Amino acid sequence: MTAEQLISFARGAPSLDIIDIEGLKAAAVRALDADPAGVTAYGTSLGYPPLREWIARKHGVAVDQVLVTNGSLQADAFLFEHLVRPGDSVVVERPTYDRTLLNLQQQGGDLHSVTIHPDGIDTEELGKLLESGVRPKLAHIIPNYQNPAGVTLSLEKRRTLLALAAEYGFTIFEDDPYADIRFRGEQLPSMLSLDEHDVVVHASSFTKTVCPGVRVGYLIGPAALIAEIAKKATNLYISPGMFAQATVYQFCVSGDIDRSIETVSTALGERARLLGEALRAQIPGVRFYEPDGGYFLWIELPPDVRVDRLAPAAAERGVAVVKGSDFLIEGGHHALRLAYSAVTVDQIEEGVRRLAAAVDEVRGQN
Repeated sequence: MTAEQLISFARGAPSLDIIDIEGLKAAAVRALDADPAGVTAYGTSLGYPPLREWIARKHGVAVDQVLVTNGSLQADAFLFEHLVRPGDSVVVERPTYDRTLLNLQQQGGDLHSVTIHPDGIDTEELGKLLESGVRPKLAHIIPNYQNPAGVTLSLEKRRTLLALAAEYGFTIFEDDPYADIRFRGEQLPSMLSLDEHDVVVHASSFTKTVCPGVRVGYLIGPAALIAEIAKKATNLYISPGMFAQATVYQFCVSGDIDRSIETVSTALGERARLLGEALRAQIPGVRFYEPDGGYFLWIELPPDVRVDRLAPAAAERGVAVVKGSDFLIEGGHHALRLAYSAVTVDQIEEGVRRLAAAVDEVRGQN
């Protein structure tokens, strides 16, 4: 490997070697053979009907509760636009996905960050916030292998969140694109499946289990809410991409989705392990929580290492990282999010070596 080759820990996307190209090619052909009229037409803003039905079965909901979108970020945007008005209080995790922060800020939301721990959001801290009089319209929660911190919300905290939402009248937005990418531990029930009071809206995506390029995500919620959002979707784009959604449907019903999940989970589990070993060996004082799944590792560096200096120094050495401060309203100046999804095994140690050299360069600089 030459020094000129970029090693990117920045992008939460799978490397090409773990994408099932042959399976996708075959699924696209089957989609055109099985339903040429449906695949090539505009379709409905609710999404490709057979895929909606497949998603409904997967989650044990009625099909009129499902809206299939152009990626889960669009599902997020639809929900935020529908529920959040300027000045509305919104709870977010600290840290949380950077585009979530951006989209909610653009909606004019009054954001309240609540600390997360290895078992997820601090429900005691949230309870005190609610007791103080804050009445959020929405709480955005990434329950499994959280982006960027990699933590998983415990079953106890899932139940506590549901109880708080029912008591204080806010919607839990369960943003859950990583749930199937599990390396170890038991799969926990979604808050959607535990919800007895219609307080949960759930989003997920095929980006992490199939590939990002299909741009297929979905939103699940009360039928009336989904119908209202579907009207806005119709006005925005008539319908999402039927060809992509039909291809994903064929990929799913053939069983290729299960094989793809196994491939991605196995590969990323090894990459996460190797990344952790390399960080411990090469960067003294680094701290991190090892995730049980997902795409990301959140690292805390010593207080004399500022990431606003570290990121450009790392880029000069051909390694891309994302500053922790991007995922927080304030703070994160000594943290990084490292994505291990797009790096191959032979790149990890070299990437961390370059990062360690950049740490040594900027250590102690104000």
